[in-house]
Amino acid sequence: MAKLVVTYPAQPGATFDRDYYVKVHLPLAQKHFGPAGMTGSEALFPLAPDAAFVCVGILHFRDPAAIGAAMAAPGAGEVMADVAKFTNIQPTATAMA
Repeated sequence: MAKLVVTYPAQPGATFDRDYYVKVHLPLAQKHFGPAGMTGSEALFPLAPDAAFVCVGILHFRDPAAIGAAMAAPGAGEVMADVAKFTNIQPTATAMA
């Protein structure tokens, strides 16, 4: 199993729509990345108001090659463009085993 960890750092003036992220964005990622090997996802929201991140998204994949296949999938651009609909934060993604 492999994971793609997407972090959204806290910063002054940052906006983040949690409901949209959970109800729209993650299902959109599953729709486009599922055929490439995405097996699920989760969203973590810090409890502390002064946390370093406003959200940590974890996308689960069957193996590391599936992450690469998902990023090259035809719908990957739609998933990336959707980020602007729920946040003004530039996310960072890190593949992990």
